[in-house]
Amino acid sequence: MRGANQSSVSEFLLLGLSRRPQQQQLLFMLFLSMYLATVLGNLLILLAISMDSRLHIPMYFFLSNLSFVDICFSSTIVPKMLANHMLGSQTISFSACLTQMYFVFMFVDIDNFLLAVMAYDRFVAVCHPLHYSAKMTHQLCDVSLIRMWKGMLFRL
Repeated sequence: MRGANQSSVSEFLLLGLSRRPQQQQLLFMLFLSMYLATVLGNLLILLAISMDSRLHIPMYFFLSNLSFVDICFSSTIVPKMLANHMLGSQTISFSACLTQMYFVFMFVDIDNFLLAVMAYDRFVAVCHPLHYSAKMTHQLCDVSLIRMWKGMLFRL
C-alpha cells in the first residue's frame, strides 16, 4: 500500500486583512486612493521633469526613472489585490504568484540601483564639484541606465 499523498497545489489561498464586507469596502477604497495618489504623484514628477528644460540634468534624469519604476512597482501588486477585493476571490495561481514575485524583486533591484547611482551623483557634486560636469555626462547616465535594464531583462 502506498502512503504518499496524491494531491497537488495549483493555487495559494490569500487570507486578506478582513472578512467583513463593510471593512472590505473601506479597505478597497483606502488602497485604491493610496494607489491612485502614488501613480498620480509619480506621473506629476515625470511631467514636471520632462517639461522644464532646467531639470534635464543627471539627478533629475535618475529621479524620473525612479518615479517610473515606482509606478511599475506599485502596479505589480495593488491591481491584483484590488481585483480580489472586488471579485471576492481569495486565490492566486502558482504561476501568477511567481510572476508577481519576480517583478516585485526586479523593481526593488532597480530601485536600489537607481538610489545608489543617485547617491554617487550627489557624492561627485559635493566632493568634486569642479569635476562634476566631466564625470556625470549624459552619455554616462544613458549607458548606466541601459546596462541596468539589460541586466534586469536578461534574468528572464
